Amino acid sequence: MRAFTAIVNPAAGGSASASCMMPLGRLLRDAGAEVDVEYSRGMEHAAAVARGAAEAGRVALGVGGDGMVGCVGGALAGTGAVFGIVPAGRGNDFARQLGVPSDAGLLAPLLLEGEPRAVDAIDANGTAVLGSVYAGVDAVANDNANRTRLLRGSAAYYVGALRAIVSWRPADYVITVDGAEHRREGYTVVAANSGYYGFGKHIAPDARVDDGLLDVVLIRKAPKTLFFSVMRELESGTHVRRPEVEVMRGREVRIELAGTGRTLPYGADGELPGVLPVTAKVLPGALRVLAP
Repeated sequence: MRAFTAIVNPAAGGSASASCMMPLGRLLRDAGAEVDVEYSRGMEHAAAVARGAAEAGRVALGVGGDGMVGCVGGALAGTGAVFGIVPAGRGNDFARQLGVPSDAGLLAPLLLEGEPRAVDAIDANGTAVLGSVYAGVDAVANDNANRTRLLRGSAAYYVGALRAIVSWRPADYVITVDGAEHRREGYTVVAANSGYYGFGKHIAPDARVDDGLLDVVLIRKAPKTLFFSVMRELESGTHVRRPEVEVMRGREVRIELAGTGRTLPYGADGELPGVLPVTAKVLPGALRVLAP
């Protein structure tokens, strides 16, 4: 019988993380499992708790949205430890890609009896993350959404994106994929391990978490009216058919700005760890996760 340490982000999804652990924890304990719950005081604390749980032979559960899941999973990448996801945030994009259910009645059997599945992670400027690394208008939109307190989920991201687009001017990117340099002017660049980001947007519909590759999606310079059309198509992934959208694949991707004088943030798993440049390297099979 597995023993679990649930690492909870008490702020995720309007405190949904804390409340969702009650029925799930009861189901796990009723089956005979040992369950400890730790409330995160921040990302460094969450990562430390995850590593401690792994060293004790326990399954570390990331309870929250993509930020908490990416933090806990990133801390365990390359360790051989078993990782579990409890989707309880606004986006839950990595869980969506893996098919991890949010319903406690469906999730408990997976955590109790499921076989760990090896999936890729990303080294982003020396930090392991799970879903994607992105730079441009989406990172600005991410920042806007994180600051929003009146809206949740996709609504917060959509309003944040509108604000970002209205004030956006195209960036001059230098994108290096496995040593080949590409200079493009556009809105955003995404190096995707998971196909989803931004609260359910299917940015890289052909991405797989176990193929040892990153899908690089570039939305090139275009009228802002067209970009709004692209945003609507992100739900289904049909945006990749447009000539303004370019897709490349590789194992190592560097995103930077040509010239000087402009600063842009980059995002990773719903967080904003820094500004460009960023180098994303795939870590093949680095994480053992309980997923279908």
